[in-house]
Amino acid sequence: MNIEAALAYGRSQLTPSSPTPQLDARLLLEHLLDVPHSYLIVHHNQPLTAEQTNAYHQLVARAAQAEPVPYIIGHAPFFDFDLHVAPGVLIPRPETEQLVELAVTWAKKRGTEANLKAVDVGTGSGCIAIALAHFLPDWTITAVDISPTALAIAQQNGARLAPGRLQLRQSNLLQAIEQPVDLIVANLPYVTRGEWQALADGVKLYEPALALDGGVDGLDLIRQLLQQATTRLRPSAAIFLEIGWQQGNIAKQAAQVQFPQAEITVLPDFAGHDRMVKIVIK
Repeated sequence: MNIEAALAYGRSQLTPSSPTPQLDARLLLEHLLDVPHSYLIVHHNQPLTAEQTNAYHQLVARAAQAEPVPYIIGHAPFFDFDLHVAPGVLIPRPETEQLVELAVTWAKKRGTEANLKAVDVGTGSGCIAIALAHFLPDWTITAVDISPTALAIAQQNGARLAPGRLQLRQSNLLQAIEQPVDLIVANLPYVTRGEWQALADGVKLYEPALALDGGVDGLDLIRQLLQQATTRLRPSAAIFLEIGWQQGNIAKQAAQVQFPQAEITVLPDFAGHDRMVKIVIK
């Protein structure tokens, strides 16, 4: 079996279970051979050894059983960063990139004020905090998570991708944040109990429930965060939250309870679904 045939095999085996079988087959082979995509193109006739062929079949079989490819290969993209991921943290998604872009656009309007502080709540892999550190070089970035496993992964990613820029703390939401901040960004669990069984197997069976289960209506932790935030924000601060696509109205109502004078906006994702809540404190 050569590289071209291996990719065809992987694609055929993954087509029933994956929405992106061609990409997944390629990522698995790149991981196995430790080569970039361009190598597979140039060397498409290169034969695989029997050992490599067997190993590739095993990787494909794992992916065919819904094990997420990022967990198999140990990394996932977020903006231009290549993040280490493992089953203790969520796999970063494009919607969260959009959340960061909105927060950064708002933050840059603050100009060059001194001592600006942002907190990424529920940091997981550290993807949001690392992106904030990259796009907001003058800000102090703190990343918090209740999970020691997640913090260890975030620390590893931060040391490689944003060295010296992140303050990491174990915290139940904002409990460990003692000083007021200017910006809170959070992708907290928001899957409802009713949605749980409908999740794809790759999510439900492999990604951490701690980072997904948002309670009956999906807003348990979001409400707690909003309540805590009332005492931890500077004047003219902002909160950016990722939410479920059917939660726009109830999330806005939850924000209005804690911040009745704030400017609260529900914003869509790339598919046009409600996905982000922007709360600007007046």
